[in-house]
Amino acid sequence: MAKINVPVHKGEVLTATVADLTYEGNGVIKVEGYPIFVPYVLPGEQAEIKVVKVTTKFAWGELQQLLTKSPDRVEINDARYLKTGIAPLGILSYPAQLKFKQHQIEELLKKAHLDELKVMPTMGMDQPYHYRNKAQVPVKYMRGQLQTGFYKRGSHDLVPIEDFYIQDPKIDAAILVVRDLLRKYNIRAYDERIGRGCIRTVMVRRGYYSHEIMVVLVTNTRQLPHAEEIVAGIVSGVPEVKSIVQNINTKRTNKLLGLENHTLWGSDTIHDQLLGIDFTISPLSFYQVNPQQTEKLYQTAIEAAGLDGTQTVIDAYCGIGTISLAVAKHAKKVYGVEIVPAAIEDAKQNAKANQIENAEFVVGKAEEQMAKWQKEGLKPDVLIVDPPRKGLDETLIDAAGKMAPAKIIYVSCNPATLVRDLQRFASVGYHVVKPIQPVDQFPQTPHVESITVLERTQID
Repeated sequence: MAKINVPVHKGEVLTATVADLTYEGNGVIKVEGYPIFVPYVLPGEQAEIKVVKVTTKFAWGELQQLLTKSPDRVEINDARYLKTGIAPLGILSYPAQLKFKQHQIEELLKKAHLDELKVMPTMGMDQPYHYRNKAQVPVKYMRGQLQTGFYKRGSHDLVPIEDFYIQDPKIDAAILVVRDLLRKYNIRAYDERIGRGCIRTVMVRRGYYSHEIMVVLVTNTRQLPHAEEIVAGIVSGVPEVKSIVQNINTKRTNKLLGLENHTLWGSDTIHDQLLGIDFTISPLSFYQVNPQQTEKLYQTAIEAAGLDGTQTVIDAYCGIGTISLAVAKHAKKVYGVEIVPAAIEDAKQNAKANQIENAEFVVGKAEEQMAKWQKEGLKPDVLIVDPPRKGLDETLIDAAGKMAPAKIIYVSCNPATLVRDLQRFASVGYHVVKPIQPVDQFPQTPHVESITVLERTQID
């Protein structure tokens, strides 16, 4: 095996100043231009680090001693928040977190030679914690007892946690009630190594406005022992509970939820509101986990679209219709497409429940449906895209170019794919016309959402 020719070696201890943060929130130290990634350090800090892994292109280091501290550093009460990835930016002050997210987008634009595009300051929260309305907590048997918590970063090693910091405290309390009941009735935790055991995951949702709670017990077995007693315990221990569901997942997979649900008590669904629209939420529904910031995100997108009631709008990747139905109040007609059939059923039900009649939803791949609509002669005024982290398929961008909407609103959850797609849009005649607006949907983490407005500037 050829020797790796790099300026550091494994086991070496060195003192250096942190130059930057990666998009994952790790510190970057450079030795002769060679990057060493070090968790839990901040730009400007001087640190003693130990090199623990070396590759041809980069190394990983471990913090030994912090010699100087950044003015942006905050002391975090519980190191488990960092170790598990619950709050990987927890050591960074919140104003600095917002700047970091703005900087992420700016740096990627710079690398793509799109320096002329401006990025607005990140839209943050007044209270950047306790914001998540959903928790999916793994269950494991550890040290002679059933435990709930979160996995250590990059592993399946469970770290027991009772206060998750970024979740609604009522959700944390509900998880503890369920955990104690599972212990009381000796319910076996699932062991992924052998594929045996009963309870895999506890999922809890709580409506931000409705305060309705749903508890989902994800089992590896069709039967839940002591189901009646456990249900009775949850009902008495979680006053806001409206729905208790067993989700069956018998596959040896990393997917948290199976496709089969059995309501053990109460309703099949819970409700919550976004921008005054009521949404029905089932165990499998995709629903934004930070409703306060989601409202800001959608309101900003609607305002950016400049709707006055006369426009036809396509919402690609519509999910359960959260953006579509909010937009429908301001548009002539909205078409939504989503690949998940259950989500489209939810979207149709949500439209009906809110008496919104100018929204139409279809199941399909966004890129294929866009091409189909384009061939059928559908002429949207505005296209809204809110894709997953992988960004947009090139065929969707091509179809958008042929449809020629006057405006495209790009809601992104990944700055890297956003920048790539902006370059692709330019090739079909669309250019960014306003500064990009980042929105902090996930405080204490490196993730950043953003809204970009494109307009057609080249007519074939």
